[in-house]
Amino acid sequence: MKVVFMGTPDFAVPALRRLIKEHKVVCVYTREPKISGRGNKLNKTPVHSVAEENGIEVRTPKTLRSTEEQRKFAELKADVAVVAAYGLILPKAVLEAYPLGCLNIHASLLPRWRGAAPIQRCIEAGDNKSGVTIMQIAEGLDTGDMLLKEETEITENMTGGELHDTLMNLGADLISKVLADIKKYPPQKQDNSLACYAQKLEKEECKIDFNQPTEKLYNKIRALNPYPAMYFEYEGERFKILQAEIAHLNGKAGTVICGTNELVIATCDGALKILQIQRQGKRPMKAEELLRGFSFKQISLI
Repeated sequence: MKVVFMGTPDFAVPALRRLIKEHKVVCVYTREPKISGRGNKLNKTPVHSVAEENGIEVRTPKTLRSTEEQRKFAELKADVAVVAAYGLILPKAVLEAYPLGCLNIHASLLPRWRGAAPIQRCIEAGDNKSGVTIMQIAEGLDTGDMLLKEETEITENMTGGELHDTLMNLGADLISKVLADIKKYPPQKQDNSLACYAQKLEKEECKIDFNQPTEKLYNKIRALNPYPAMYFEYEGERFKILQAEIAHLNGKAGTVICGTNELVIATCDGALKILQIQRQGKRPMKAEELLRGFSFKQISLI
């Protein structure tokens, strides 16, 4: 089968590698390289690098809304486009360019989480399961018909990073199954009444508010580990909380209630014991390791 692949981050890489082995990937679309660092280094996306390693043409348009870009897309004459965390809106002309349309590898059990950050939002919400859905892309936001989905358990301590890695490999397996015999997977409509919106992660929500309930904070710390990570500020310095557990202690919200050999911070209805932390400009470390050379005074961290 002739495939056009459209994706950007690490999440899309296992699916691309699988499709390269099993089909003819005629072109890869990804986001344009970004210039960063002191040396103004050009950083290509993970998908871009894999495509180049395999001698596949790479295109990085800023938009697919122009008639010219749509013409170039159609001229590839592929059977299907496979999309995985691409990052650009696909207009109707692109969706209808190939016989099998555009299939999306979506990191949730649709219709549960639609939108930009389904992996983090499902952990934040306390869900006990997630999964991947292969869906036919329609003009709405993740509203297209579903072809195949498979669930996976969200364990009690699972982080966003761990769920991400589980789902990216599951996504590769599922798109492989669908493209091997697409007639085997008839489209199924979504129940819109069951949909939630997984809004994009914003920097402002990463600053922890210890006035929130313990379980809510615990889930969000897991969800945002390893990136972008929850944090608090203390004496002008930022401390990222990478791992924590619920502690059955009480105190004034935001107050350090243990701080000699362990770091426990009170919430509005209990406390969090910080297990792994990252001081600004330093490497991640266990909280007890930090406390060997640093102490938090008994003051509020709010």
